[in-house]
Amino acid sequence: MPGGNTRSTVFREPYPVYAARGRGSRIIDVDGVERIDFTNNYTALVHGHAHPRIVKAARRAIERGSCFGTPTESEIRLAEALTERVPSFEQVRFMNSGTEAVMMAVKAARAFTGRRKIAKCEGAYHGGYDFVDVSVAPREGLWGPPGDPAAVPSGAGTWPSVTTDTVIVPFNDADAATRILSAHARDLAAVIIDPLPNRLGLIPASAEFLNAVQRFCKANDVLLISDEVISFRLHRAGAQRKFGYAADLTVLGKLIGGGFPVGALAGRQEIMAVFDSRGTGPLVAHAGTFNANPVTMAAGLAALELLTPEAIATLDELGARCREEIRRAITGSGVPWQVSGMGSLFRIHPITGPLRDYRSTRATPKAARLLAMIMMELLNLGVFIDAGGFGCASTVMDEGDAAHLGSALSAALSAEAP
Repeated sequence: MPGGNTRSTVFREPYPVYAARGRGSRIIDVDGVERIDFTNNYTALVHGHAHPRIVKAARRAIERGSCFGTPTESEIRLAEALTERVPSFEQVRFMNSGTEAVMMAVKAARAFTGRRKIAKCEGAYHGGYDFVDVSVAPREGLWGPPGDPAAVPSGAGTWPSVTTDTVIVPFNDADAATRILSAHARDLAAVIIDPLPNRLGLIPASAEFLNAVQRFCKANDVLLISDEVISFRLHRAGAQRKFGYAADLTVLGKLIGGGFPVGALAGRQEIMAVFDSRGTGPLVAHAGTFNANPVTMAAGLAALELLTPEAIATLDELGARCREEIRRAITGSGVPWQVSGMGSLFRIHPITGPLRDYRSTRATPKAARLLAMIMMELLNLGVFIDAGGFGCASTVMDEGDAAHLGSALSAALSAEAP
């Protein structure tokens, strides 16, 4: 395998930790070392590892047959659970990843509007689909003026020609976003927004920014796509309820699969009709051998049923405790760092200054290396966390886990920070 594995996000120098098993809030590696798992497969495991209720649901589904060349009732049950939670979810399609869900959202928006361009925020990650794999982590010198960001391909595999159909706006700059979007209004099919974008630093979208984007979309018949692959956990009815807006289409993933591969696209019935195979056939073909896999659907329904308002409230309290422990460790060590986040999510930043957009959260290469070293040291202290400082709580954690995170970070900063 190139680089030793098949997932670039989990690679670490000199080599990553290889998991052997997980139970509850703990992950055990192939050397038998146990750690508190604050990564939770990047928020997919909102109820931790091998939750008994989810395991039971998945086992029952496997015993009935792991996959079929037909629909199953399991997808109806999960679709009903989702549409019951969120008013803007009138219909749902399932797929196997957040990237696939974004891809189908973009295709649906283009088919419905008859327009070709898509707008996104600088620094926001929406998966590997070419038309959104633009300006995810642009470098200084290529990114253009702050108020008029350039569309920069994210890698050699993303061909520069796609950037002509991808409009980039600065996050949390309502005036600049309105101006840029208005210049492309006649060609825009959709604007895709993540209200709490992880790669952009887990900075909440401001009410002013969200209101400006909504006004533009409504005035120009442009669809608003809400990417809640990570942020759906913020509220029983998702991030758009938490932030107070309603999207035309919403992209989901991670936690709604109960630990199995999943993606979903939900939205208004008239838009979702582009996938309808009845009559003359769909405007947008959407197939996939494992779409709505019954094992995923069963596990996802169990996970969703466990994510009650009470469970979310407890998660939020744990997330707040984690952020407080991190702040205490940072203050005690004297390093000029800070922490951001909302609900059960947090991210450590090896920088100072206000966090408002992609450029304000971008660390220098030296600071990023130091952060990675500190996160590596945490592995030796019983804490598993993303090398970039991203983490989250799960429903099976307690305050003792948060306290351990704080004490471990204090020790790691004392050992590694200059």
